[in-house]
Parts: sequence; structure tokens; C-alpha cells
Amino acid sequence: MEKIIKNIALIGASANKSKYGNIILKDLTAKGYNIFPVHPALDNIDGIKVYKTPEEIKEEADLFVFVVSPSVGLGITKRLYEQGHRKFWYQPGAQSNEISEFLKKDPTAKFSTISCIMVNTSESGDLLF
Repeated sequence: MEKIIKNIALIGASANKSKYGNIILKDLTAKGYNIFPVHPALDNIDGIKVYKTPEEIKEEADLFVFVVSPSVGLGITKRLYEQGHRKFWYQPGAQSNEISEFLKKDPTAKFSTISCIMVNTSESGDLLF
């Protein structure tokens, strides 16, 4: 079932303005999404609180966007899946066949591995996923 996505956890957020983990953070924030950046070594990015792990986020994330290597992403995906999460978005370079095969086993899991989240979101802040 599709739902309007508003709360997004960004796995692999970055303070480096040239990295996609920062570019995506700024883009989605400007479009009105509630972004929860996740990075184990950062406390904040330009005044935005950064979470060490997705489990530290107190609000319910509607979607988990990955901007990390597939090997890191697979482990986090499995943890989140075990906790009941079923909506995942893998930026180009973050996806792998192993991640896809893992998620394809469950018809309730919804995931994207083919396009950039910034292209699929609008200025109105509406994303159906």
C-alpha cells in the first residue's frame, strides 16, 4: 500500500558538501521532508542533529534512504527489516543483488534500486511510495 512519505532516514549522511549524503540531505530538507541523518561519526550537519544509528531515531521513519556501500547497507537493511521496516531506497552505488534478493523474499517489502531519490521527489514534498 502506497503512502505519502514525509519522514526519511538518510543512512550515510555527510558533512562534506560535495558528497551525495550531504546533497540529498539539503535537497530533501528544502523540499519539506523531515530528514533524520544517520552517520556513526557525526553529531550534527549544519545544525541538524545526526543519529549514530537508525535505531536512535525516536520518530517513525517512513522510508530509509541509503547512500552507503552495499556491504554496509545490507547489514543495516537486515537489522531494520527485523525491526519491522519495509520501505527502502538505495541510491545508485548503494544497491546490490544481495540486497535485492533479500528484500524480494517478502512481498510486503518495497524498495527502489534504480533511481535517485532527488529525481523522484517534488518541490511540494510529496512522495508516494
